[in-house]
Amino acid sequence: MSLTDDYYLPPLGGAHIFPSARIASKEGLVAYGGDLHPNRILKAYRSGIFPWYSEGDPILWWSPDPRLLLFPKDFKINKSFRRVLRNRGFKVKFDHAFEEVITHCATVPRAGQEGTWLTNEMKEAYIELHKMGFAHSVETYLDGKLVGGLYGIAIGGGFFGESMFSLTSNASRVSLCALSNICVEKSYDFIDCQVPTPHMINWGAKLVKRDDFLDLLEHTLEKRTDFGSWRDWSWSYTEI
Repeated sequence: MSLTDDYYLPPLGGAHIFPSARIASKEGLVAYGGDLHPNRILKAYRSGIFPWYSEGDPILWWSPDPRLLLFPKDFKINKSFRRVLRNRGFKVKFDHAFEEVITHCATVPRAGQEGTWLTNEMKEAYIELHKMGFAHSVETYLDGKLVGGLYGIAIGGGFFGESMFSLTSNASRVSLCALSNICVEKSYDFIDCQVPTPHMINWGAKLVKRDDFLDLLEHTLEKRTDFGSWRDWSWSYTEI
């Protein structure tokens, strides 16, 4: 199996070993196959790689070039969003409803997208990573109801975002705002947003060359991983 740029796409075997993301194709496909064992997924993130595939396809492993990163202090709060934070009454919790968040991420319809890449196998793998203390959810509530959220993996000084959902306007943006604030408090280096989307760029995320991202990743992995539950953390907007 090969790509048009003559990059050989290797199948993965039983060992949790990946090719170097630095020699991947420009589009970012690194390898295929293997499984979604939590230790393999953690190895992938530590290598700058993540799984992304559709139901019925082999597992595909990616490291796109460029990579979209949000540096926590760069999250943008414009005047209109500041009013939303001040007036709507959103509250944010962490790790109180992980399975509910990932289910919403898999099922909430998205414009221009049919179906979901979040298969049952993927959901089960990340739920297990949550139980292990690596995967975390950010949950936005309005009048006591879950209306938005996101989830991802925390390793070293990086938070690797996977997916978000919103049941009311601005709810997912509030979740990301809260995550950015917590990541500042926890001295995280970046929030990995994987691939570019217009709204993420509007909110402050930046495109980074893959080699630069991998250099940054090596540095951030030297930091201690924040294991365990984040349930003791909560967030509500207080204007400074």
